[in-house]
Amino acid sequence: MSTSNLKPDSLAYSLLGAAQTVNQVLAGSALPQALARIITPATPTQARGAIQDIAYRTMRRVGRAEKLLHELASKPPDPALLHALLCCALSLISDPDTSQGPAPYNEFTVVDQAVTAATNCPEIAHAKGMVNAVLRRFLRERDALLAKVLQDPVAAWNYPGWWIDAVRTAYPADWSSILQAGNTQPPLTLRVNRSQTDVASYLQLLAGAGMPATQIGPWAVRLAQPIQVHLIPGFEEGLVSVQDAAAQQAATLLDLHDGQRVLDACAAPGGKTCHILETAAVDLTAIDSDMQRIPRIRENLERLHLKAQLKTGNAMRDGWWNGQPFDRILADVPCTASGIVRRHPDIRWLRRTGDASQLATVSAQILDNLWRMLRPDGKLLFVTCSVWPQESTDQAAAFEARHGAIRLPAPGQLMPTANGTDDHDGLFYALFQKPAA
Repeated sequence: MSTSNLKPDSLAYSLLGAAQTVNQVLAGSALPQALARIITPATPTQARGAIQDIAYRTMRRVGRAEKLLHELASKPPDPALLHALLCCALSLISDPDTSQGPAPYNEFTVVDQAVTAATNCPEIAHAKGMVNAVLRRFLRERDALLAKVLQDPVAAWNYPGWWIDAVRTAYPADWSSILQAGNTQPPLTLRVNRSQTDVASYLQLLAGAGMPATQIGPWAVRLAQPIQVHLIPGFEEGLVSVQDAAAQQAATLLDLHDGQRVLDACAAPGGKTCHILETAAVDLTAIDSDMQRIPRIRENLERLHLKAQLKTGNAMRDGWWNGQPFDRILADVPCTASGIVRRHPDIRWLRRTGDASQLATVSAQILDNLWRMLRPDGKLLFVTCSVWPQESTDQAAAFEARHGAIRLPAPGQLMPTANGTDDHDGLFYALFQKPAA
Protein backbone atom coordinates (compact mmCIF):
# COMPACT_ATOMS: atom_id res chain seq x y z
CA MET A 1 0.00 0.00 0.00
CA SER A 2 1.44 3.36 -1.00
CA THR A 3 1.31 6.16 1.55
CA SER A 4 3.97 8.36 -0.05
CA ASN A 5 1.57 11.28 -0.46
CA LEU A 6 0.14 11.09 3.06
CA LYS A 7 1.71 13.00 5.93
CA PRO A 8 2.58 10.66 8.81
CA ASP A 9 0.87 12.96 11.32
CA SER A 10 -2.34 13.17 9.29
CA LEU A 11 -5.60 11.47 10.18
CA ALA A 12 -5.67 10.03 6.66
CA TYR A 13 -2.45 8.14 7.31
CA SER A 14 -3.77 6.73 10.57
CA LEU A 15 -7.16 5.86 9.10
CA LEU A 16 -5.51 3.88 6.34
CA GLY A 17 -3.31 2.03 8.83
CA ALA A 18 -6.30 1.30 11.06
CA ALA A 19 -8.32 0.12 8.05
CA GLN A 20 -5.57 -2.32 7.12
CA THR A 21 -5.61 -3.62 10.68
CA VAL A 22 -9.40 -3.95 10.89
CA ASN A 23 -9.42 -5.66 7.50
CA GLN A 24 -7.12 -8.36 8.87
CA VAL A 25 -9.22 -8.81 12.02
CA LEU A 26 -12.44 -9.18 10.02
CA ALA A 27 -10.60 -11.84 7.99
CA GLY A 28 -9.84 -13.79 11.17
CA SER A 29 -6.65 -12.36 12.65
CA ALA A 30 -6.39 -11.33 16.31
CA LEU A 31 -6.15 -7.56 16.79
CA PRO A 32 -2.72 -7.48 18.54
CA GLN A 33 -1.17 -9.62 15.81
CA ALA A 34 -2.76 -7.51 13.08
CA LEU A 35 -1.46 -4.31 14.68
CA ALA A 36 2.02 -5.83 14.95
CA ARG A 37 2.02 -6.40 11.20
CA ILE A 38 0.86 -2.85 10.44
CA ILE A 39 2.78 -0.89 13.09
CA THR A 40 6.38 -1.81 12.30
CA PRO A 41 9.65 -0.11 13.23
CA ALA A 42 9.27 1.83 9.98
CA THR A 43 5.92 3.30 11.05
CA PRO A 44 6.34 6.95 12.05
CA THR A 45 6.12 7.43 15.80
CA GLN A 46 3.41 10.07 15.54
CA ALA A 47 1.07 7.63 13.74
CA ARG A 48 1.41 4.56 15.96
CA GLY A 49 -0.88 5.63 18.78
CA ALA A 50 -3.55 6.94 16.43
CA ILE A 51 -3.62 3.76 14.32
CA GLN A 52 -4.02 1.64 17.43
CA ASP A 53 -6.68 3.91 18.94
CA ILE A 54 -8.81 3.98 15.78
CA ALA A 55 -8.49 0.21 15.31
CA TYR A 56 -9.64 -0.48 18.87
CA ARG A 57 -12.48 2.05 18.64
CA THR A 58 -13.63 0.42 15.41
CA MET A 59 -13.65 -3.10 16.84
CA ARG A 60 -15.87 -1.83 19.68
CA ARG A 61 -18.32 -0.32 17.17
CA VAL A 62 -18.02 -2.47 14.06
CA GLY A 63 -21.44 -4.09 14.57
CA ARG A 64 -23.15 -0.74 14.20
CA ALA A 65 -20.80 0.41 11.42
CA GLU A 66 -21.59 -2.64 9.29
CA LYS A 67 -25.34 -2.23 9.80
CA LEU A 68 -25.03 1.42 8.74
CA LEU A 69 -23.07 0.43 5.65
CA HIS A 70 -25.86 -1.94 4.70
CA GLU A 71 -28.24 1.03 4.73
CA LEU A 72 -25.87 3.54 3.11
CA ALA A 73 -24.34 1.53 0.26
CA SER A 74 -26.29 0.10 -2.64
CA LYS A 75 -23.94 -2.90 -2.69
CA PRO A 76 -21.30 -4.26 -0.29
CA PRO A 77 -18.11 -2.16 -0.48
CA ASP A 78 -15.43 -4.02 -2.42
CA PRO A 79 -12.55 -4.77 -1.92
CA ALA A 80 -12.49 -5.68 1.77
CA LEU A 81 -10.08 -2.82 2.56
CA LEU A 82 -12.69 -0.32 1.38
CA HIS A 83 -15.24 -1.92 3.70
CA ALA A 84 -12.75 -1.63 6.59
CA LEU A 85 -11.95 2.03 5.85
CA LEU A 86 -15.64 2.94 5.87
CA CYS A 87 -16.13 1.02 9.13
CA CYS A 88 -13.27 2.97 10.70
CA ALA A 89 -14.66 6.32 9.57
CA LEU A 90 -18.22 5.52 10.61
CA SER A 91 -17.02 4.30 13.99
CA LEU A 92 -15.46 7.72 14.60
CA ILE A 93 -18.58 9.72 13.70
CA SER A 94 -21.55 7.50 14.55
CA ASP A 95 -21.33 6.93 18.29
CA PRO A 96 -24.45 8.35 19.99
CA ASP A 97 -22.96 7.71 23.44
CA THR A 98 -20.99 10.70 24.74
CA SER A 99 -20.74 9.43 28.33
CA GLN A 100 -17.05 8.70 27.87
CA GLY A 101 -16.21 12.12 26.52
CA PRO A 102 -16.56 13.97 23.22
CA ALA A 103 -15.69 12.43 19.88
CA PRO A 104 -11.91 12.42 19.28
CA TYR A 105 -12.16 13.95 15.80
CA ASN A 106 -14.33 16.52 14.07
CA GLU A 107 -16.81 14.66 11.87
CA PHE A 108 -16.14 16.72 8.74
CA THR A 109 -12.41 16.21 9.22
CA VAL A 110 -13.01 12.46 9.38
CA VAL A 111 -14.92 12.55 6.08
CA ASP A 112 -12.26 14.65 4.37
CA GLN A 113 -9.39 12.49 5.63
CA ALA A 114 -11.14 9.23 4.78
CA VAL A 115 -11.49 10.44 1.18
CA THR A 116 -7.83 11.47 1.20
CA ALA A 117 -6.84 8.04 2.50
CA ALA A 118 -8.79 6.30 -0.26
CA THR A 119 -7.37 8.64 -2.91
CA ASN A 120 -3.81 7.77 -1.92
CA CYS A 121 -4.31 4.01 -1.76
CA PRO A 122 -4.14 2.44 -5.25
CA GLU A 123 -6.22 -0.55 -4.13
CA ILE A 124 -9.27 1.61 -3.35
CA ALA A 125 -8.58 4.92 -5.12
CA HIS A 126 -11.35 4.15 -7.59
CA ALA A 127 -13.87 4.32 -4.75
CA LYS A 128 -12.97 7.73 -3.31
CA GLY A 129 -16.28 9.11 -4.59
CA MET A 130 -18.17 6.34 -2.84
CA VAL A 131 -16.36 7.06 0.43
CA ASN A 132 -17.32 10.72 0.18
CA ALA A 133 -20.95 9.96 -0.73
CA VAL A 134 -21.50 7.34 1.98
CA LEU A 135 -20.03 9.40 4.81
CA ARG A 136 -21.72 12.66 3.80
CA ARG A 137 -25.06 10.92 3.47
CA PHE A 138 -24.63 9.56 6.97
CA LEU A 139 -24.04 13.07 8.33
CA ARG A 140 -27.15 14.37 6.54
CA GLU A 141 -29.40 11.53 7.67
CA ARG A 142 -27.70 10.65 10.95
CA ASP A 143 -30.73 10.69 13.27
CA ALA A 144 -32.98 8.66 10.99
CA LEU A 145 -30.26 6.13 10.14
CA LEU A 146 -29.25 5.60 13.76
CA ALA A 147 -32.87 5.28 14.86
CA LYS A 148 -33.34 2.54 12.29
CA VAL A 149 -30.18 0.50 12.79
CA LEU A 150 -30.17 0.74 16.59
CA GLN A 151 -33.36 -1.34 16.60
CA ASP A 152 -31.06 -4.23 15.63
CA PRO A 153 -29.37 -5.70 18.76
CA VAL A 154 -26.09 -6.22 16.89
CA ALA A 155 -25.94 -2.52 16.05
CA ALA A 156 -27.20 -1.42 19.45
CA TRP A 157 -24.76 -3.52 21.50
CA ASN A 158 -21.93 -4.17 19.05
CA TYR A 159 -21.74 -7.91 19.66
CA PRO A 160 -22.69 -10.86 17.45
CA GLY A 161 -26.28 -11.90 17.94
CA TRP A 162 -25.37 -15.28 19.43
CA TRP A 163 -23.15 -13.58 22.02
CA ILE A 164 -25.96 -11.23 23.10
CA ASP A 165 -28.36 -14.17 23.39
CA ALA A 166 -25.87 -16.20 25.43
CA VAL A 167 -25.29 -13.38 27.94
CA ARG A 168 -29.04 -12.80 28.30
CA THR A 169 -29.63 -16.50 28.92
CA ALA A 170 -26.82 -16.85 31.47
CA TYR A 171 -27.47 -13.56 33.30
CA PRO A 172 -31.08 -12.42 32.71
CA ALA A 173 -30.89 -9.72 35.41
CA ASP A 174 -27.46 -8.30 34.51
CA TRP A 175 -27.01 -8.93 30.80
CA SER A 176 -27.18 -5.29 29.69
CA SER A 177 -24.62 -4.05 32.24
CA ILE A 178 -22.27 -6.88 31.26
CA LEU A 179 -22.47 -5.99 27.58
CA GLN A 180 -22.11 -2.28 28.31
CA ALA A 181 -19.04 -2.82 30.49
CA GLY A 182 -17.42 -4.73 27.64
CA ASN A 183 -17.82 -1.70 25.38
CA THR A 184 -16.04 0.73 27.70
CA GLN A 185 -12.43 1.76 27.32
CA PRO A 186 -10.47 -0.11 30.01
CA PRO A 187 -8.50 1.79 32.62
CA LEU A 188 -4.77 1.60 33.17
CA THR A 189 -4.57 -0.31 36.45
CA LEU A 190 -1.27 -0.90 38.20
CA ARG A 191 -0.19 -3.43 40.80
CA VAL A 192 2.12 -1.91 43.38
CA ASN A 193 5.09 -4.16 44.14
CA ARG A 194 4.66 -4.76 47.87
CA SER A 195 8.23 -6.08 48.13
CA GLN A 196 9.58 -2.65 47.18
CA THR A 197 7.03 -0.02 48.28
CA ASP A 198 3.46 0.52 49.49
CA VAL A 199 0.36 2.02 47.92
CA ALA A 200 0.42 5.28 49.91
CA SER A 201 4.03 5.98 48.95
CA TYR A 202 3.40 5.18 45.31
CA LEU A 203 0.33 7.41 45.17
CA GLN A 204 2.52 10.25 46.49
CA LEU A 205 5.03 9.52 43.72
CA LEU A 206 2.25 9.75 41.13
CA ALA A 207 0.92 12.96 42.65
CA GLY A 208 4.38 14.49 42.47
CA ALA A 209 4.48 13.62 38.77
CA GLY A 210 1.09 15.27 38.21
CA MET A 211 -0.71 11.98 37.57
CA PRO A 212 -4.00 11.65 39.51
CA ALA A 213 -4.75 8.09 40.60
CA THR A 214 -7.08 6.13 42.88
CA GLN A 215 -6.56 3.01 44.96
CA ILE A 216 -9.13 0.40 43.87
CA GLY A 217 -7.78 -2.70 45.58
CA PRO A 218 -5.29 -3.75 48.27
CA TRP A 219 -2.40 -3.23 45.83
CA ALA A 220 -4.32 -1.85 42.82
CA VAL A 221 -4.02 1.73 41.60
CA ARG A 222 -6.04 3.14 38.69
CA LEU A 223 -4.59 6.06 36.76
CA ALA A 224 -7.08 8.79 35.90
CA GLN A 225 -5.62 8.99 32.39
CA PRO A 226 -3.93 6.06 30.63
CA ILE A 227 -0.38 6.74 29.47
CA GLN A 228 2.31 4.77 27.67
CA VAL A 229 3.88 2.16 29.92
CA HIS A 230 7.40 3.57 29.68
CA LEU A 231 6.13 6.88 31.11
CA ILE A 232 4.73 5.29 34.30
CA PRO A 233 6.81 6.49 37.26
CA GLY A 234 8.83 3.64 38.75
CA PHE A 235 7.80 1.09 36.13
CA GLU A 236 11.27 0.40 34.78
CA GLU A 237 12.59 0.21 38.36
CA GLY A 238 10.04 -2.47 39.25
CA LEU A 239 7.84 -0.46 41.61
CA VAL A 240 4.67 -1.36 39.70
CA SER A 241 3.29 -3.63 36.98
CA VAL A 242 0.26 -3.30 34.74
CA GLN A 243 -2.46 -5.72 35.88
CA ASP A 244 -6.24 -5.54 36.09
CA ALA A 245 -7.70 -5.28 39.60
CA ALA A 246 -9.62 -8.56 39.30
CA ALA A 247 -6.49 -10.45 38.24
CA GLN A 248 -4.70 -9.17 41.33
CA GLN A 249 -6.85 -11.34 43.59
CA ALA A 250 -5.11 -14.57 42.59
CA ALA A 251 -1.99 -14.26 44.73
CA THR A 252 -4.01 -13.44 47.86
CA LEU A 253 -6.43 -16.34 47.38
CA LEU A 254 -3.58 -18.84 47.11
CA ASP A 255 -2.76 -18.40 50.83
CA LEU A 256 0.98 -18.25 50.21
CA HIS A 257 3.70 -18.80 52.80
CA ASP A 258 7.48 -18.60 52.57
CA GLY A 259 9.16 -21.82 51.49
CA GLN A 260 6.19 -23.39 49.70
CA ARG A 261 6.53 -25.16 46.36
CA VAL A 262 4.20 -23.34 43.97
CA LEU A 263 3.23 -24.02 40.35
CA ASP A 264 1.91 -21.35 38.01
CA ALA A 265 0.48 -23.29 35.09
CA CYS A 266 -0.28 -21.50 31.79
CA ALA A 267 1.83 -18.65 33.19
CA ALA A 268 2.56 -16.28 30.27
CA PRO A 269 2.88 -13.32 30.20
CA GLY A 270 3.76 -13.63 33.88
CA GLY A 271 1.64 -11.09 35.71
CA LYS A 272 0.35 -13.56 38.29
CA THR A 273 3.76 -15.26 38.42
CA CYS A 274 5.38 -12.04 39.55
CA HIS A 275 2.59 -11.20 41.98
CA ILE A 276 3.05 -14.57 43.70
CA LEU A 277 6.75 -13.83 44.19
CA GLU A 278 6.02 -10.32 45.45
CA THR A 279 3.71 -11.84 48.06
CA ALA A 280 5.91 -14.59 49.54
CA ALA A 281 9.38 -16.14 49.20
CA VAL A 282 8.26 -19.35 47.52
CA ASP A 283 9.93 -21.90 45.26
CA LEU A 284 8.00 -21.12 42.08
CA THR A 285 7.83 -23.07 38.84
CA ALA A 286 6.10 -21.32 35.94
CA ILE A 287 5.20 -23.23 32.79
CA ASP A 288 3.65 -22.33 29.47
CA SER A 289 3.01 -24.51 26.43
CA ASP A 290 4.26 -21.84 24.01
CA MET A 291 8.04 -21.49 24.20
CA GLN A 292 7.85 -18.16 22.39
CA ARG A 293 5.91 -16.72 25.35
CA ILE A 294 8.47 -17.75 27.97
CA PRO A 295 10.71 -14.71 27.27
CA ARG A 296 7.81 -12.42 28.28
CA ILE A 297 7.72 -14.06 31.70
CA ARG A 298 11.50 -13.74 32.01
CA GLU A 299 11.42 -10.05 31.08
CA ASN A 300 8.83 -9.32 33.76
CA LEU A 301 10.79 -11.26 36.37
CA GLU A 302 14.00 -9.43 35.56
CA ARG A 303 12.35 -6.00 35.70
CA LEU A 304 10.97 -6.81 39.14
CA HIS A 305 14.20 -8.49 40.36
CA LEU A 306 12.45 -11.81 40.96
CA LYS A 307 13.41 -15.42 40.23
CA ALA A 308 11.44 -18.50 39.18
CA GLN A 309 12.02 -21.75 37.34
CA LEU A 310 10.64 -21.31 33.81
CA LYS A 311 9.74 -24.34 31.74
CA THR A 312 8.05 -24.97 28.43
CA GLY A 313 5.39 -27.54 29.17
CA ASN A 314 1.83 -28.57 28.43
CA ALA A 315 -0.28 -28.51 31.59
CA MET A 316 -2.24 -31.51 30.25
CA ARG A 317 0.97 -33.58 30.31
CA ASP A 318 3.56 -34.28 32.98
CA GLY A 319 6.79 -34.65 30.98
CA TRP A 320 8.10 -31.39 32.46
CA TRP A 321 7.30 -32.39 36.08
CA ASN A 322 9.96 -33.89 38.39
CA GLY A 323 7.40 -35.78 40.46
CA GLN A 324 7.64 -33.60 43.56
CA PRO A 325 4.17 -32.43 44.64
CA PHE A 326 3.30 -28.76 44.93
CA ASP A 327 1.85 -26.99 47.96
CA ARG A 328 -0.06 -24.51 45.81
CA ILE A 329 -1.11 -24.58 42.16
CA LEU A 330 -2.46 -21.66 40.13
CA ALA A 331 -4.44 -22.95 37.13
CA ASP A 332 -5.25 -19.98 34.92
CA VAL A 333 -6.70 -22.16 32.19
CA PRO A 334 -7.31 -21.44 28.48
CA CYS A 335 -10.75 -19.98 27.75
CA THR A 336 -12.71 -17.83 25.32
CA ALA A 337 -11.61 -14.66 27.19
CA SER A 338 -15.23 -13.48 27.12
CA GLY A 339 -14.69 -11.59 30.38
CA ILE A 340 -11.98 -9.30 29.00
CA VAL A 341 -13.59 -8.05 25.80
CA ARG A 342 -13.18 -4.41 26.81
CA ARG A 343 -9.42 -4.97 26.55
CA HIS A 344 -9.68 -7.24 23.50
CA PRO A 345 -12.74 -6.08 21.52
CA ASP A 346 -11.84 -8.31 18.58
CA ILE A 347 -12.58 -11.46 20.62
CA ARG A 348 -16.34 -11.11 20.27
CA TRP A 349 -16.06 -11.15 16.46
CA LEU A 350 -13.50 -13.98 16.31
CA ARG A 351 -15.18 -16.46 18.64
CA ARG A 352 -17.78 -18.99 17.51
CA THR A 353 -20.68 -20.55 19.40
CA GLY A 354 -18.94 -23.87 20.03
CA ASP A 355 -15.65 -22.44 21.32
CA ALA A 356 -16.64 -22.37 25.00
CA SER A 357 -17.52 -26.06 25.07
CA GLN A 358 -14.33 -27.06 23.25
CA LEU A 359 -12.11 -24.99 25.52
CA ALA A 360 -13.95 -26.24 28.62
CA THR A 361 -13.01 -29.78 27.62
CA VAL A 362 -9.33 -28.79 27.37
CA SER A 363 -9.48 -26.95 30.69
CA ALA A 364 -11.02 -29.96 32.45
CA GLN A 365 -8.13 -32.12 31.26
CA ILE A 366 -5.63 -29.55 32.56
CA LEU A 367 -7.32 -29.35 35.96
CA ASP A 368 -7.44 -33.14 36.30
CA ASN A 369 -3.74 -33.45 35.45
CA LEU A 370 -2.65 -30.68 37.80
CA TRP A 371 -4.69 -32.16 40.66
CA ARG A 372 -2.37 -35.20 40.61
CA MET A 373 0.58 -32.86 41.23
CA LEU A 374 -0.91 -31.26 44.33
CA ARG A 375 0.11 -32.60 47.72
CA PRO A 376 -2.57 -33.77 50.17
CA ASP A 377 -3.96 -30.73 52.04
CA GLY A 378 -2.60 -28.47 49.28
CA LYS A 379 -4.65 -25.85 47.46
CA LEU A 380 -5.43 -25.34 43.76
CA LEU A 381 -6.84 -22.06 42.49
CA PHE A 382 -8.88 -22.35 39.29
CA VAL A 383 -9.01 -19.09 37.34
CA THR A 384 -10.60 -18.21 34.03
CA CYS A 385 -11.26 -14.87 32.34
CA SER A 386 -14.62 -16.03 30.99
CA VAL A 387 -18.24 -15.25 31.82
CA TRP A 388 -19.63 -18.36 30.12
CA PRO A 389 -20.90 -20.82 32.80
CA GLN A 390 -19.59 -23.90 30.98
CA GLU A 391 -16.07 -22.48 31.38
CA SER A 392 -16.49 -21.20 34.94
CA THR A 393 -19.26 -22.19 37.38
CA ASP A 394 -20.18 -25.43 35.61
CA GLN A 395 -16.52 -26.37 35.22
CA ALA A 396 -15.82 -25.78 38.92
CA ALA A 397 -18.84 -27.82 40.04
CA ALA A 398 -17.91 -30.74 37.79
CA PHE A 399 -14.29 -30.68 38.99
CA GLU A 400 -15.38 -30.68 42.64
CA ALA A 401 -17.65 -33.66 42.04
CA ARG A 402 -15.05 -35.68 40.09
CA HIS A 403 -12.33 -35.39 42.71
CA GLY A 404 -14.18 -34.95 45.98
CA ALA A 405 -12.28 -31.68 46.34
CA ILE A 406 -12.95 -29.42 49.31
CA ARG A 407 -14.37 -26.13 48.02
CA LEU A 408 -12.99 -23.13 49.92
CA PRO A 409 -14.30 -19.52 49.90
CA ALA A 410 -13.47 -17.59 46.72
CA PRO A 411 -15.15 -14.80 44.75
CA GLY A 412 -16.70 -17.06 42.11
CA GLN A 413 -17.86 -15.15 39.03
CA LEU A 414 -16.70 -11.53 38.94
CA MET A 415 -18.62 -9.64 36.28
CA PRO A 416 -16.86 -7.02 34.15
CA THR A 417 -17.52 -3.74 35.93
CA ALA A 418 -16.79 -0.13 35.04
CA ASN A 419 -17.87 2.50 37.54
CA GLY A 420 -16.40 4.93 40.03
CA THR A 421 -15.79 2.38 42.78
CA ASP A 422 -15.25 -0.89 40.90
CA ASP A 423 -13.34 -1.14 37.66
CA HIS A 424 -12.23 -4.61 36.67
CA ASP A 425 -12.49 -7.35 34.08
CA GLY A 426 -14.72 -10.41 34.27
CA LEU A 427 -12.87 -13.29 35.96
CA PHE A 428 -13.92 -16.45 37.75
CA TYR A 429 -12.19 -17.86 40.84
CA ALA A 430 -12.69 -21.23 42.54
CA LEU A 431 -10.36 -22.50 45.29
CA PHE A 432 -10.03 -26.19 46.09
CA GLN A 433 -8.18 -28.08 48.80
CA LYS A 434 -7.10 -31.70 48.39
CA PRO A 435 -8.22 -33.89 51.27
CA ALA A 436 -5.45 -34.91 53.67
CA ALA A 437 -4.00 -38.36 53.09
